[in-house]
Amino acid sequence: MKIEVSVPEVVSIFKEIQEGPDKIFEMIRVDIRQSVGEYLSRLMDMERTQFLAREWYEHGQGEVNHRNGSYPRNFTLKGIGEVQVEVPRDRNGEFKTQVIPRSKRYENELRQDLSFMFLTGVSTRSLSMLSTRLIGRKISASEVSNANKELIGAVEKWRTRDLSGESIKYIFLDGVNFDMRIDGSIEKVPVLVAIGVTETGHKRVLGFQAGDKESAPTWREFFKDLKGRGLDGNNMVLGVMDGLPGLEKVFKEEFPKAKVQRCQVHVASNVLAKVPRKLKKAVADDMRSIFYASSKKKAMEFFDIFKERWQRDLPSAVKCLENSLEACLTFFICPDEEWISMRTTNIIERLNKEFKRRTKPMEIVAGENSCYTLLAFICLKMELHWKSNPIGKVRNNLPFFQKLEDKKFTQKT
Repeated sequence: MKIEVSVPEVVSIFKEIQEGPDKIFEMIRVDIRQSVGEYLSRLMDMERTQFLAREWYEHGQGEVNHRNGSYPRNFTLKGIGEVQVEVPRDRNGEFKTQVIPRSKRYENELRQDLSFMFLTGVSTRSLSMLSTRLIGRKISASEVSNANKELIGAVEKWRTRDLSGESIKYIFLDGVNFDMRIDGSIEKVPVLVAIGVTETGHKRVLGFQAGDKESAPTWREFFKDLKGRGLDGNNMVLGVMDGLPGLEKVFKEEFPKAKVQRCQVHVASNVLAKVPRKLKKAVADDMRSIFYASSKKKAMEFFDIFKERWQRDLPSAVKCLENSLEACLTFFICPDEEWISMRTTNIIERLNKEFKRRTKPMEIVAGENSCYTLLAFICLKMELHWKSNPIGKVRNNLPFFQKLEDKKFTQKT
């Protein structure tokens, strides 16, 4: 069919474009959506022809199936938006197109994009509001949630992966609480987290699991799960933790060759809770001298000074520090360039902070699987950062330093 456009019509079109330049892009999008819809409809019609094994108006032998028109439906494509297609039918209801499966309302790449936006911090409700602008069709919050459910299998596979290839020498342990929807009510659910440090100083999230962080049996099951997945405790040197009830005892039983390092920040906080406000700064300064001493021997000397100074006025605070002191100084068995990382649970606290930052816009996490999906994404993102940031200070074993003939260099040279 030949299309003819008169000069006045062309002039009118250009006037519209001049008045609103964006109209031309809208016209292009509409035309593209229409063309793509027609293309997909023809493709499905060809698929039906192949299924019936005969062309239009071609007669078959015996009892044969027949074409039975089509029905309209919408399908959303990335970069194009929502297109209308005609899905062909057969009389016996046996034909099912593979081009656009019945259960699919948008292509897989869009599902992946929706999941990625959700994981990076956009809530399901916000995605629903933005979907019309982003992909040309409004997507409900439940559709976003359903798209994320397809990640559950991959997340569970990663969360329960084999650990036998990881040579872990240090392990950081802690728990973090989430407001989670459980059986129709909102419950505060703790999640236990373990970060391991390899022989090369690189950090790995070994596992996370819902459970009571104040319960020794729960921690024992968590450790058994890690060992069941291949974690070798024979090479474990140190476990860094904040003194949760029963945790130290269970850790020593499950990893008898490893020692315990108590988080100095948590111990200092417990000590300062027993100190009057006007003396807190002075006591904190004295504790800092102990914790950041150049050797364990020096640290014990500083503690003797601390005890002599505060025993009369603050006996409870001195007793609190004395009870935890040995566990606070275990890090001295590590190489001195690693001390800065081994004194506290800051490594795992940083991960917990990322957990909280991501889940804060949601207020309530929609169940355990949803929580695991978010945590797995955050863990993988943190591990990418950790690859270039091993524990310790500046490392002289990096290639840059190894190639330098003169190690005594300055910024000027």
